[in-house]
Amino acid sequence: MKPRILVTGGTGYIGSHTVVELQQAGYPVVIIDDLSNSNIEVLDGIERITGIRPDFVEADCTDIAAVRSLFDKYPGIKGIINFAASKAVGESMQKPVLYYRNNLNTLMNLLDVMAERDVKGIVFSSSCTVYGEPDVNPVTEQSPIKKATSPYGNTKQISEEIITDVINAGAPFKSVILRYFNPVGAHPSAEIGELPNGVPQNLIPFLTQTAIGIRKELSVFGNDYNTPDGSCIRDYIDVVDLAKAHVIAVERMLDDKSSEKIEIFNLGTGNGLSVLELINTFETATGVKVPHKIVGRRAGDIEKVWANPQYANEVLGWKAETPIADTMRSAWAWQCKLRERGIM
Repeated sequence: MKPRILVTGGTGYIGSHTVVELQQAGYPVVIIDDLSNSNIEVLDGIERITGIRPDFVEADCTDIAAVRSLFDKYPGIKGIINFAASKAVGESMQKPVLYYRNNLNTLMNLLDVMAERDVKGIVFSSSCTVYGEPDVNPVTEQSPIKKATSPYGNTKQISEEIITDVINAGAPFKSVILRYFNPVGAHPSAEIGELPNGVPQNLIPFLTQTAIGIRKELSVFGNDYNTPDGSCIRDYIDVVDLAKAHVIAVERMLDDKSSEKIEIFNLGTGNGLSVLELINTFETATGVKVPHKIVGRRAGDIEKVWANPQYANEVLGWKAETPIADTMRSAWAWQCKLRERGIM
């Protein structure tokens, strides 16, 4: 029997896909989520895919008493994957205190409880935003950490520093820090996907909602950047590929496959696509047009960033393999499933 894994924010977008991969790999999972940006029905989708309904606790990880209560109820948790965080760059520019309070207090509570409860390791959901506006692309794990361009990005930088300081101070656990590039798409079953509350803060759900007629048009923030078509360039990684990396990271920590107490990996495809190229890829892959317009730049946006994933490819034995056209089709299938279910 594999050890129990706690997934914070496990009904969210990346969290739910990771729960699926963990369960399919034989790990019993407990989810804690306050459902502030997710839906309890995600558990149904996970169960339809895997045949297993994960244990679930509705609670806020900034409440340390609730976290301790979960550990009392579900003994034997040996690993944590921490997704519980506010995550929208644009929103963080408007609500910085919300982001600092939620993202940092959650992490510190988890680290305190880990030390109390003999948890072997934590996989931390970080971001390529820690590289800021990079001097050179693609970025490696050795690329300099730049001053964050948003409070969201700053919470990721500070969180990485907190984990490093706590472990260097002698904490009895390990950490694998995964710096994501831009997760997109949905599970190929169309049973789970990205389901933001209210107006989407991320590109793909806004794009698919526009394509299906919920939104009038998609705003492209700026066409005057120093890129071939003037729009921002990102490294778009399929969410299922990303989820699989977390399973490998958990196994690596629990099986002591590395002597290092802290490891950091970039998770991306190694290819940069502009916003306008992504829109064109979606239209070509699905045959559906996306009404869009160019508007002014958005505060906090980085001009261009994409990964050098070689270290993760070689050390973890992991690679992003899903073609971007397939990812766009999965995102559209998910949007169509939501329409069928009368959700949006």
